[in-house]
Amino acid sequence: MELGQGRQARRAYGFDEVAIAPGAVTIDPEEVDISTSIGSLALPLPVLASAMDAVVDPAFAIALGRLGGLAVLHLEGLYTRYEQPEKAIAEIASAEPAAVVKTIQRVYAEPIKEELLLHRLQEIREHRVPVAAAVSPASARRFAEIIGPGRVEVFLVQVTVTTARHLSSRYEPPCFNTLKEILQAPVLAGNCVGYQAALELMQAGADGVLVGVGPGAACTTRRVLGLGVPQVTAIVDAAAARDEFEQQEGRRPVVIADGGMRRGGDVCKAIAAGADAVMLGSPLAGAKEAPGKGWQWGMSTANAGLPRGTRIRVGTSGTLREILLGPTSREDGTMNLMGALRLAMGCCGARNLREMQKAELVIAPSFDFEGKALQRTQGVG
Repeated sequence: MELGQGRQARRAYGFDEVAIAPGAVTIDPEEVDISTSIGSLALPLPVLASAMDAVVDPAFAIALGRLGGLAVLHLEGLYTRYEQPEKAIAEIASAEPAAVVKTIQRVYAEPIKEELLLHRLQEIREHRVPVAAAVSPASARRFAEIIGPGRVEVFLVQVTVTTARHLSSRYEPPCFNTLKEILQAPVLAGNCVGYQAALELMQAGADGVLVGVGPGAACTTRRVLGLGVPQVTAIVDAAAARDEFEQQEGRRPVVIADGGMRRGGDVCKAIAAGADAVMLGSPLAGAKEAPGKGWQWGMSTANAGLPRGTRIRVGTSGTLREILLGPTSREDGTMNLMGALRLAMGCCGARNLREMQKAELVIAPSFDFEGKALQRTQGVG
């Protein structure tokens, strides 16, 4: 597609612009397998909770782990800065809109305490659920050495954009293979949105990639930096890199769709586009168990020089179990996300996630609105 003289651009698609075509064979939704795995870690639910302080604290990680998902603790967040972070969270939640970013910046200026880092991980481990933690690339090696082997099941190296060819005179980019040796655990890297970046991260040793730049409800990266690729196209490209890598190396890294999913239909489309799991932020911030108590803010909001997130009100929609597994009486698709995935897979004749990744996708820009005029005018659905 031509933007102007001598400048080409390709068309990319988001969740609202595509639909999944039902298959010629259907399966009882209760008989489909929605489990996934990261390295040797098997997860009954293909759900990761985003490493955001309003979403994941140790108690939330325990609750999600018991349901079969995996919550990621932000090791550079409030829980490693404050022994009792509830006051800091309350300050952010109660701040006036005009003062939100300054409040978040001030609260996050408290130094990280290494003793709290290990304490938080142990809080989760004591309840015999999988432990996952996220750090920025600049801190990855130091934090990995503090943690050591056997304390996490999954380690994430995560920042707005991560590549295998990062150039910096201030710090040495992390070596994924070294991190894996130190931790004796799989390492995921992100975020990325392109085929080449995803492939090179896998070739550099990453056991999986997080896909998504700026689609999160509390993220302002796309407005502040102008960066991003709509999620369906980004997931398809990363999944193609995964499949190519598997053919070359015989190892299959995971692709995790991170951000932009509000309803069950979005989760289903992410899997159909090629994701092995989804990482959810704001949908889980609405759980009664979430530490943000109905509020959510972006991971980069605390950046001292250029904030790329904000605080949003998500409200409290139900328990974590109701959001993921139901039952629910809400008709808008924001509850029982895994029930939606099971039903969609059944309608596509997909017995497992690998088969769901082969479902037919169609371009449907008006799909959400087709035949729904009365719903729109009455504010339902």
